[in-house]
Amino acid sequence: MKIAIITSGFLPVIDGVTVSGWNRIQKLSEWGHQVLLFCPDYSAIASIYPNWQDFTGNILPGVRVVNLKSTPFFVEFERNVAFYSYSKLQDELEKFKPDIIHVDEPERLFVGFWRIAGKDYAKKHYIPCISFFRTNFLEYLEDFFPLPTALLNFLKYIVRKLILFVYNSYDLTLVTSKITEPKIKDIGIKNICYSNLLGFDSSKYNLQLRQTNFFKTNYNLPELDNKIKLVFLGRLTPDKGWSFTLKTFPKLFQTIDKNKIAILIIGDGEMKTEICQTISQFTPHFYCFGRVVPEEIPLLLVNSDFHVTTSEKETRGLTVLEAFAANIPVLAPRAGGVVENIQDGINGFLFTPQDQDDFIHKLKILVENQSLRQQMGIQGRKSVIGKYSWEQAVTNLLNIWEEQIIRYQNIIVDG
Repeated sequence: MKIAIITSGFLPVIDGVTVSGWNRIQKLSEWGHQVLLFCPDYSAIASIYPNWQDFTGNILPGVRVVNLKSTPFFVEFERNVAFYSYSKLQDELEKFKPDIIHVDEPERLFVGFWRIAGKDYAKKHYIPCISFFRTNFLEYLEDFFPLPTALLNFLKYIVRKLILFVYNSYDLTLVTSKITEPKIKDIGIKNICYSNLLGFDSSKYNLQLRQTNFFKTNYNLPELDNKIKLVFLGRLTPDKGWSFTLKTFPKLFQTIDKNKIAILIIGDGEMKTEICQTISQFTPHFYCFGRVVPEEIPLLLVNSDFHVTTSEKETRGLTVLEAFAANIPVLAPRAGGVVENIQDGINGFLFTPQDQDDFIHKLKILVENQSLRQQMGIQGRKSVIGKYSWEQAVTNLLNIWEEQIIRYQNIIVDG
């Protein structure tokens, strides 16, 4: 199969879209498919991502990555395709002649191109063009635009109209969360197709990776090894619930012995300085690892004690699955797609959104009860191992693509 993928982001940027995109094309390459992947050009931020050229051109057998000229997306280190790069997209598609076009985060791409990504070519050559709903931007508006209520509601109205226009232009809108599916149906997105399209490589989460003196040996941080390690994994941006987290920390450290725990932050983003400065006021045992390569994530998780997220707007939450694979429990709000995998009191805890007391109470239980952490970690691992392989996720996606290609071929024959 010849597959064109147009995506809002790719490696070396690390987030749910890019990591899943990388694993997807690895499988497609392994199975002999041809892939042409389009993503923003990261040359303008080479100081942040000096290895960006490692992920462009012919990066795998049968896989070529084309970087499209880009512009900043809200902040400098976030890039989006530029309006004037659309012609290059069209030219490359004409040369490649795909059987199907798959588009990740098409609303973000639309804001760059000011066109429905992939649709012009698909319509001209009568091939399927499908979208993948990855991020609920409508819910994120209040995080990035602190406007008066009337103006915020007007902005939501405009953005909702844009989202509907974009997604309803595609043959299918894929969604991988049963929590998100009814939400986007309610706002008016049609042709929704739910499937398990999320995975991780469970072989990388070998429990033998847990080592005595791990942080001393690998990071020269011997003081970390005797602490209970709370790990926050993800982008350091307003949409990830950091406002609530930072407001809660003063109260948290009034009730928990700060010398028992260490806070580990894995990720980067516009709030990094604020987060570091705020947390360091309350505890000396705070460590910001910044961006780490995907290969380090299993090691860091397996050698931590539990994962904490305060993000209420995840469409699914890959970090939750990764934490469970690493045999550690998760503390998360009872909101968004993260609740799909967390069984409250079994493999982690769900706290009432924006409730500081409930958050602190459940975090304290996890800190003080080692045997409970271990039991929850075992249950978490049981709940994901064997259920979220990339082999199955990509097979499910291939089946959807093949069905759409056959549907178009039958229409041509019947017509």
